[in-house]
Amino acid sequence: MFNQNKIDAILTSYPRVRPPLTSEHEKLYVREYKNNREGGRKVDSLAQRLETWMHRQIITCKSSDLLELGAGTLNHIRHENQNKIYDIVEPFAELYQNSSRLDQVRDIYSSLEEISQDKIYSRIVSIATLEHMTNLPREIALSATHMGNNSIFQAGIPSEGGVLWWLGWRCTTGLSYWLRNRLDYGVLMRHEHVNKATEIIAIVEYFFENVKIKRFPMPFHFLSFYTYLEATKPHMDRVEQLITSTKE
Repeated sequence: MFNQNKIDAILTSYPRVRPPLTSEHEKLYVREYKNNREGGRKVDSLAQRLETWMHRQIITCKSSDLLELGAGTLNHIRHENQNKIYDIVEPFAELYQNSSRLDQVRDIYSSLEEISQDKIYSRIVSIATLEHMTNLPREIALSATHMGNNSIFQAGIPSEGGVLWWLGWRCTTGLSYWLRNRLDYGVLMRHEHVNKATEIIAIVEYFFENVKIKRFPMPFHFLSFYTYLEATKPHMDRVEQLITSTKE
C-alpha cells in the first residue's frame, strides 16, 4: 500500500552527499573500479557471473533502441542485439573511453540533462547504477520524460541493505580488496552505495503505475543478492512536479 509519509521522507532526503574516501582509497579508485566491472580477478569474475542474472533479466524485453544509464565499462552492451540503437549516459568517461565496444554506441551523454527532450526511447535500462545516484528521484523523473506510452524502464540493483548482500560483498570482494590493499572495502561501499534497495523500489513505485519486482536467488529482500525492477506508465504529474521543484 502506498505510504505518502514514507515517500515524502525519502524524497526530502535528496540530494545526498557521499561519505568521503581516504586518500589511500582515492589512489586506487579507478583501477579497482575497472577490475571489478570487467572481472579482472577471480573473485571479481565470480561477482560478474552472479551479476549476469541482472543482465539476463534486462534482455527479456526486446526493442529496436535503448538508453543505458551508468553504462560504465560498457559491460552490458554485449548482451544486447548489436543492430539496436544504443545510447548511454555515463559521467565517468575514463571507464568507457578505451573500450572495444565503443563503436557500438551511437550517442554518449554525461547526464540526462544533456538529452534533447524530443528523444524518446523504447527502453531505458540500468545495471548496478541506481544505488550510486546522489539525486535518485530526479534521475528517475528525468528518465520518465524520455519514455513513450509503451516504453519500459528496467533496472538491476544489488539488494543493498539486505543480510545476504552484506555477507556476500564482505566475504568476497571486500575480503579480496583488504588482502590486496590492507584497506577497508566498507569505506568504498559507503561512498558508492548511497541508496538502499528498499528506497530505490519506493521511488520507482512512486513514479510509475506498474512495477514488477524479481529477486535472486530467493524472492525475499534479506535473502537476495540482486533485485530486478521493470516499470511502465509513468505518473507524469508526479514527474513534472519533482523536476520543476528540484535542480542539480
